Amino acid sequence: MLTKKDKKIKRPVVVLYDVDPSWTNEEQDEVRSLTTQISEALRGEGHRTDKVEVRDQNIKDVVSPFSPTEHIVFNWCEQIPGIPKSEPLVAKELSTLGFTHTGADYEALNLAHYKLQMKSALIANGVPTPVGQIFDKPDASGWTRFPAIVKAANEHCSLGLSRDSVVMNKSELEARLKWFFRKYKQQALVEEFIDGREFHVSLWGNGTIEMLPPVEMSFANLPDIHDRLCTYESKFVPGSMLYENIETVLPTIEGSESLPDLEKVCRKAYKAVGCRDYGRIDVRLKDGIYYVLDVNPNADISADASLAYAASQVGYSYGQTVSRIVQLASKRLTAQAV
Repeated sequence: MLTKKDKKIKRPVVVLYDVDPSWTNEEQDEVRSLTTQISEALRGEGHRTDKVEVRDQNIKDVVSPFSPTEHIVFNWCEQIPGIPKSEPLVAKELSTLGFTHTGADYEALNLAHYKLQMKSALIANGVPTPVGQIFDKPDASGWTRFPAIVKAANEHCSLGLSRDSVVMNKSELEARLKWFFRKYKQQALVEEFIDGREFHVSLWGNGTIEMLPPVEMSFANLPDIHDRLCTYESKFVPGSMLYENIETVLPTIEGSESLPDLEKVCRKAYKAVGCRDYGRIDVRLKDGIYYVLDVNPNADISADASLAYAASQVGYSYGQTVSRIVQLASKRLTAQAV
C-alpha cells in the first residue's frame, strides 16, 4: 500500500519501449504513439519523463544517460529487437544495470512463456486450472475430455489460437496436432475447453494486492463454440470477426457466481506466478468454479486495455493509473536507498 509520503515522490521516469526495424512503418508509428500517450499521461501527474527507444540489442547504451539511483524505468518493452521471446531478458538486463523498473521480474516473465510450468505453479498453490496434457506427437490416445483446445506450450499473446484450435473429438484433435507440429515445431498443450463466461481480472499492488473490477469478454454474439475464445486477432486486429463481436462489459456476478471467490482465485494466481506492481488474470467460470486460463505478469496497460478500463471504474484517470504503477515500483528504489 502506498503511503501519503510515497505518493508525494515523483521520480523521473524513463519510458523504455522497443521498435523492431523489421516492422512496417505503421507498426512502428503505432508503438511510438502509444508510448507518447503513456509519457504524456505521466507528465500530467507531475513526473519528468524521457522516452527511450530500443532498436537493437544494446539496452545498456540507451539507458546509460540515466541514473539507477534516481530514475524509474517504465518497462514498456515486449522484447529485445531481433531476439524472439526475449521479453524476460529486458527485465534481467535492467536489473543487472541496477535500474528499478515497473512490472514483473525476469523469473515471472520467463514463467509466463512456459504454460506447463505456469500451470504447475498454479496447481501447487491451489488455483483451479483446466485439465491439461502436453503432447509432442499427434497420437491422442488416452485423451477423453471434449471439447478440448490446442495451445502452443511455449508462447504467449494467444499466438497460434484460432477457431480451429477448439476440437470436438479425437479425430479433430489429432488433425489439429498434426497441423500444429508442422507449423510451430514445439510441444502442444491440450486442455479441456471451458465453455463458460470469461473474465479478465486486473490486480495491482505488492504485499497488499487490490483487485480492480472484473471485465467480462462477452461471447453473446457468438453462438458457435469454436468462436468463443480470445485469439490474437480478437485482441489486436481491428476489423477481424472476433475483434468486432467480442464485447467488453462490466459483468454482473451474483448467486453462485461469487465475487469473493473470484478475487480469492485471482489473488492466489497473482502471487503464484510472481506478479509485481500489476498483472491480469484470465478466468473462465463453469459450474460455479473459476478456472484460471492464463496469468499475464506484463499485461497490456494501453489506455484502451482491460487494466486501464477497470481502473477507470474506481475513479482513476489514465494518468493516475500509470502513475500508480510507477509509485509502486518507486517503493523498491526507496527501500534500496534506506
